Amino acid sequence: MRTVLALGGNALQLPDGPDGIEGQRYAAERTAADLLGLLRDKSILLAVTHGNGPQVGTELIRHDHAKDVVTPFPLDALDAVTQGYIGYVLQNAFQNALAAVNEQRPVVTLVTQVVVDESDPAFQNPTKFVGPIYDEATAAKLRDEKGWVFKEDKGRGYRRVVPSPMPKRIVEVETVVDLIEAGVVPITVGGGGIPVVEREGRLEGVEAVIDKDLASSLLAVEMNADRFVILTQVDKVYLHYKTEKQEALSRVRLSYLKELYAEGHFPAGSMGPKILAAIKYLEEVDGEVAIGSLEEAEAVVRGVAGTIIYR
Repeated sequence: MRTVLALGGNALQLPDGPDGIEGQRYAAERTAADLLGLLRDKSILLAVTHGNGPQVGTELIRHDHAKDVVTPFPLDALDAVTQGYIGYVLQNAFQNALAAVNEQRPVVTLVTQVVVDESDPAFQNPTKFVGPIYDEATAAKLRDEKGWVFKEDKGRGYRRVVPSPMPKRIVEVETVVDLIEAGVVPITVGGGGIPVVEREGRLEGVEAVIDKDLASSLLAVEMNADRFVILTQVDKVYLHYKTEKQEALSRVRLSYLKELYAEGHFPAGSMGPKILAAIKYLEEVDGEVAIGSLEEAEAVVRGVAGTIIYR
């Protein structure tokens, strides 16, 4: 069963865990324990994806503080940097968890490019906050020097905003399919992938951020996955979340989910992108989407926990 497994932020950083890379190692070990049953089951052809929001923000701060010593990297290069080290941390944790139970299954990290459309309206209206908070004067100076776009972030100060275009094509998808068919678990499309545009037959990186759930959905479509699984911090999808009218959704038909999405039940800052990702996958593939908690990962993948969405 071809399965794309999209990990949420809690797979990489826990609220009660240490900070920095040690915090990510700690979270990855917990994640590996939660996924061990899936990693051991070689009948599940598994591709794993993940986010990189906090990590790429940290890299931007690091490069900003070192700008007088070394030339800062552009955002597409930092997307690649975070894909590499996050992938390494997860890969290492998965391998160690398998070794502890005397199992072997190859796990690799694949730095992945994702094509976006240069004419996507997102490039004319950047909305995704990245990097540190600046005062108004510093933000104005950087805007003049670098051409960056800034917006006020909830009264805390000014932050750079970058485009968040729709993903159009996974460049390395054929390699992902070859890997899973060979029994390898690829960690891929990290952070939504490295955004690139096609110019006269060449791929060129652009400063943007791709939503990781939408990129994972596209990967699931392009590799014709049987199941697209999104693991997050909640056990199911809810209507009227955290209100007196809260209602859990266990099994949902695509047509009904589209109605709920159109009515605005899923906020853009939380469940909205995950629901849109589910819709886009099921509009193209006759498979299933499962959304649930990381702690119940194996049950969610097997369709006995979480919210199951079907055609």
